[in-house]
Amino acid sequence: MLRGVIRGNIVSTRKQDSLVGSKFMEVQLMKNGELTDEYLIAIDGGVGAGIGEVVLITTGSSARVALESNHSTPVPADAVIVGIVD
Repeated sequence: MLRGVIRGNIVSTRKQDSLVGSKFMEVQLMKNGELTDEYLIAIDGGVGAGIGEVVLITTGSSARVALESNHSTPVPADAVIVGIVD
């Protein structure tokens, strides 16, 4: 899992059908408790994360599994926000 801070929303006027209704977020990654210069785009997995919040992200095949319960068709996802750090 990765940790990062949400820096913004990504607006997409067209998406693959299985991604319609999904919220895309730009996340600045953290390493050893410090922000890095690395960013990624992650789908909010239904946790309702907002800008400025520290989040947990799962990637790879685990990201697809995290979205399976919310979708009836396979979802092409490589990074999914699965938690908000308090």
